[in-house]
Amino acid sequence: MALVNTIFSAAANERLMRRSPLADRLRPSKLADVVGQDHLFGPDGSLRKLIEADALSSTILWGPPGTGKTTIARLMAKESSSYFEQLSAVNASVKDVRSVISQAEARLGEFEKRTILFLDEVHRFSKSQQDALLPAVESGLLVLIGATTENPFFEVNAALRSRATLFRLKPLDPAAIEELLHRGLELEGAKASSEAIEYLADRSVGDGRQALTTLEVAVALAGDEPINLETAEKATDAKALRYGRDEHYDTISAFIKSMRGSDPDAALYWLARMLEAGEDPKFIARRIVVFASEDVGVADSQGLLIANAAAQAVQFVGLPEAQINLAHAVVYLAKAPKSNASYKGILAARSAVKNFPVDDVPMHLRDAHYQGASGLGHGKGYKYPHDYEDGWVEQQYVPNSVADQTFYHPTERDQ
Repeated sequence: MALVNTIFSAAANERLMRRSPLADRLRPSKLADVVGQDHLFGPDGSLRKLIEADALSSTILWGPPGTGKTTIARLMAKESSSYFEQLSAVNASVKDVRSVISQAEARLGEFEKRTILFLDEVHRFSKSQQDALLPAVESGLLVLIGATTENPFFEVNAALRSRATLFRLKPLDPAAIEELLHRGLELEGAKASSEAIEYLADRSVGDGRQALTTLEVAVALAGDEPINLETAEKATDAKALRYGRDEHYDTISAFIKSMRGSDPDAALYWLARMLEAGEDPKFIARRIVVFASEDVGVADSQGLLIANAAAQAVQFVGLPEAQINLAHAVVYLAKAPKSNASYKGILAARSAVKNFPVDDVPMHLRDAHYQGASGLGHGKGYKYPHDYEDGWVEQQYVPNSVADQTFYHPTERDQ
């Protein structure tokens, strides 16, 4: 009877494996198969060296979705010969945590085998869960591997974070995504055109799981035919936009120039083009923040606050909703008065630092707070502006070598 059950179990597992998502079927079984994350798993990768030396301590893996956090956690357990337990911080209770600790104690005592606890969504771990887990992590009974898409310095409890080493995972680059897609095609026994592969890689925005899920849909749609660009478009339910390296730079240039030209309609159009093409929203947000100071500047200093708020929203909210925040900032900055006086000012000041003699800091401006400074003449002759009417007094604040230079030339629009 036991033999029959074993046969049926094996057959059931085989069927489940065939039906499981492509991303699960393609999950690497050894470190050498990990795609991307060369800074961690390359020949000199820090995490790879720790795993191979079986010297793992508690770890937090921080990175966007689809970058391999769960896969890496399983490989860490496998390569280190430790037992692997997995919990989700969303669903796990204190009872679940205590059960894992109890089993880890028994396993260590009976088999001398460590336990690795993989805790997904670790930033959602409650205080009571943490209180139950911390003693086991501190004693080394459990090696905790936490995974999070959120910045652990803001979202993970300090007590837990202080007991773990942080490793940051990066979005997969196009080459890594294409490597995954080729592996997926081989496993599915399918073929695809180069432009279809490039399109699917672009649309994945660094998310390996999303790329493989979309490929699986494309394989089903194509049937026995090779996947072409049209099929890839249908799989993503989106029109393919040509957006190679040149288009990336040309489109962001058109976007910036439209805001600089105070044309909100054009700026929104180029924003939409970038989003539809799968451009990284964090890249767009960074360019908006730079624009707020470079082209709007002190003509409307509120613009920088709005740009920074939009950038924070991209991190906190994510797409698709964050497109609303980006659009808000884009329209505001396009309509705002423009001034590049502060930008030109820093360029002129840096040019002066490079091209004029670098004199010492004038004596009256030097730090006079430490003991013995006054004996060196530091601060002598300094006029404290608050002691004067209107809080201002005529005084030279630069070395003599640039005393006749003016770097900031405000416009009528500067406030």
